[in-house]
Parts: sequence; structure tokens; C-alpha cells
Amino acid sequence: MSEIGKSLTDKSAADMTVDAKTAAQKSPFWRFSLKFYAAPGVAPACITLQDEAGVDVNLLFFLLWNATVGRTLTESEVKDLDSMIGAWRNTAVIPLRQIRRALKTPPAMLTPDVAETFRNRIKAVELEAERLQQEAMYALAQSGRFRGSAPTPVEAARANVAAYQAVLRSFPPQPLEVVLAAFAKSAGNG
Repeated sequence: MSEIGKSLTDKSAADMTVDAKTAAQKSPFWRFSLKFYAAPGVAPACITLQDEAGVDVNLLFFLLWNATVGRTLTESEVKDLDSMIGAWRNTAVIPLRQIRRALKTPPAMLTPDVAETFRNRIKAVELEAERLQQEAMYALAQSGRFRGSAPTPVEAARANVAAYQAVLRSFPPQPLEVVLAAFAKSAGNG
């Protein structure tokens, strides 16, 4: 959550609470992302990966979500996917995140309450931008485009992350291991 939602990546789990009716109307990928981001340690690890290595958390979560069914993506597929979503990420998600973060310290002309109200509105729009990115990625997954497989979800997750690292660059090991350990636990292998 594409930097998923907070964008997923800078939000607390409480900020991402979605009522059951709304969640039921969203893709399984979005529901996975909201639940996974709320797992202990995942949010700060994702923010570190995003800020220090340029990881698109929505793409990372897409790779993990695919891994839940043992599906793997090749380095080439990850590169193509990153290229496809890059324009949206760079035009909508990242600028909204930058505005939201900048408003943590509001300009002197605004009262803190007014600035926070505005910041929360920006946060909601940022989250929607990430959800739209995820819905587009979910549609790609439903097209049958990705066919690789691994024996277990954990092996698929590690293979998918390795493919993403080959495209982007090496990720900081500690936050990456937090994310992979949380995935293994959620997959019943941890």
C-alpha cells in the first residue's frame, strides 16, 4: 500500500481502520495490505524501507500478497510492474505524502487545529491514491499475467522480494527481516 496508504507507509494502524462494509467492497489485495500493515513492527519497517531504499510499499505488499498463494514474479515482471505504476506513484502518491508530512509542522499563518484538519484531509486523499494504485495492480494479477510459483508462501515471498531488490537495489536488512518475519507469521510459518 503504495507506499501503501498513508500513505500506508506513514500511517498508524488506527488511521487505516475501515468498517467491515467498506472493506468488503475492496479487493482482497487491499484488505491484505490493511491487515498486514497493522501487524506489529510492519509499519515502521515499511517507512524505513520507503525512506531509506525508495521501496514502493504498495509494490512490496503486492509481491507479498501474491506470495500468499505461492505466486512468484520474475525480476523482469517486477521491473515492468514498477514501470507501469511509477507514473501514478510519482504524480499522485508521493506528492500527497510530501504535503502531508510537511504539514506535521504547520505554517505559522495557520492554527495547529486548522492545519491538522487539512493534513487529515490530505491523508485521506493520499490513502485513496494508494488504494487506486492497489486496485490497478489487483486487476493485473487477475489477468493471469503472473504465473511463477514456489512451494510455500514464505519461499514465494523471499523470491519476490529478491526480484524487487534486483530491480531497485538492496534493502536495509533489519526492516526487511521484520517484514518477512511478519509475513511468515501471518502465513502460519512463524
